[in-house]
Amino acid sequence: MLRSLDIRDMLIIDRLSLAFQPGLNVLTGETGAGKSILLDSLGFVLGWRGRAELVRAGADKGEVTAVFDLPPGHAARAVLDEAGIEAEDELILRRVNFADGRKTAWVNDRRVSGEVLRGLSDRLVELHGQHDDRGLLNPRGHRQMLDTFAGLDLSACRRAWTALGTARRTLLAAEEALAAVRAEEDFLRHAVAELDKLDPQPGEEALLDTRRREMQGAEKIRDDIARAHRALSAEGAETLLVDALRWLETASDRAGNRLEAPLAALSRALLELGEAQDGVEACLADLDFDPRDLEALEERLFAIRALARKHSVLPDELGTFAEELRGRLAALDGGTKQIDALRRALAEAEAAWEAEAAILSEARRGAAGRLDAAMAAELAPLKMERAVFETQVTEADPGPEGRDAVAFTVATNPGAPAGPLNRIASGGELSRFLLALKVCLTGDSPGLTLIFDEIDRGVGGATADAVGRRLKALAEGAQVLVVTHSPQVAALGAHHWRVEKRVAHGMTTSTVSPLGAGDRIEEIARMLAGDTITDAAREAARALLD
Repeated sequence: MLRSLDIRDMLIIDRLSLAFQPGLNVLTGETGAGKSILLDSLGFVLGWRGRAELVRAGADKGEVTAVFDLPPGHAARAVLDEAGIEAEDELILRRVNFADGRKTAWVNDRRVSGEVLRGLSDRLVELHGQHDDRGLLNPRGHRQMLDTFAGLDLSACRRAWTALGTARRTLLAAEEALAAVRAEEDFLRHAVAELDKLDPQPGEEALLDTRRREMQGAEKIRDDIARAHRALSAEGAETLLVDALRWLETASDRAGNRLEAPLAALSRALLELGEAQDGVEACLADLDFDPRDLEALEERLFAIRALARKHSVLPDELGTFAEELRGRLAALDGGTKQIDALRRALAEAEAAWEAEAAILSEARRGAAGRLDAAMAAELAPLKMERAVFETQVTEADPGPEGRDAVAFTVATNPGAPAGPLNRIASGGELSRFLLALKVCLTGDSPGLTLIFDEIDRGVGGATADAVGRRLKALAEGAQVLVVTHSPQVAALGAHHWRVEKRVAHGMTTSTVSPLGAGDRIEEIARMLAGDTITDAAREAARALLD
């Protein structure tokens, strides 16, 4: 419930503090007195988008504070919890509009965004303004109204629609990928066959290049090594050393021990010479190759390098590249199975969404009948007992909220054809249809403060009295604020405020005053008679109040 509204320096309001009560609260006053400014100010603190310039002329800033009672379990507590604000029994909203256009808002002294304010607003206040019946004329909003009346939970259908969209996109992407792979199938199979035939190994290109250089340089050094081998063999140094050793051994008996050291040295030299011969022979063996081997080595080396250039990769990356191509071929070979699996998943997603959409369709058709019955009950007290309100549910394009289109139609007289509201109902009838529909839609929304801005326009007499009585009934156990020019509606209010415009010292300001019993008689008499209040008007006002 809205408990108080404090306004400072907003448009033509200087300072204004209002304390509202449960039940039916009515605000009356001359046209242009400032009733709409009160609603603009309330809308400002609730984050509604409205006038751009709200700061009173000459003021640095305008400020509005609204205080709401917040009982346990109120829907606004969830918004506070999501915003990280501790909920209390009292909710204080404050918003400042600076002269340069900047806006700052607080909730229970916590700085918040306009989005948080609007989230709270949806759960605190519902405004039905002078042109709010445009919502009734727009069929795009009718389904949401019916869903609200039915209390439908659309989350399951929305999730199913999201899953269906994901399944469609996944299948499409897989089909496109498969088509792309099929377009290069010949290239892939040829490239993989070529790579498999060559079978390049990591590091092989460097080894082949080193071996090739060795083989190319072998002929240049082989002759010198061969000559050295002959010099060390039996044709050269070996024979001489063996002869020298034999001669010295023959003379050693006559030379005493003087030849022992030379003989030992020669023995060691023969051993070293043998090792040298083995090493030179091994080198000669390594350098001994068939020219055809060099040709084969070069062919393989050049083939590896050519294949690497062809695919724009390094020679050592050819193996990894081949694995990648094999993977793409495997995707191609298994693509049909994958597509079949994705198509089955899509069919399952479609079936799941169809099931959820069917549940919603059935619930909407059932709710449409209940809404029509509820509207018939609401229209009778509003002097429209012969009008027929019908909620039509037809099939529409599928979407996240099902496949239903909802349209509200009316027939204002028996036998008259039904049609859209804007073509069938007059202005006064539209207002009453709006009131009846809002009563039906908000009957199960506890904690809302309902605001009706001239909902009674275009009606008078007994019809205005019926509208007032319906508003009064709606306010039982709730809080309803009504801006009205109808004396019949004003007389039924539990609390009455008069909005006046005053000019003092060249400045125009708007004030709001609570009315006691005597003041109410004068105000309602003014609403009945105009500027000149007669005794007859006062008597009529007393009769209305009685």
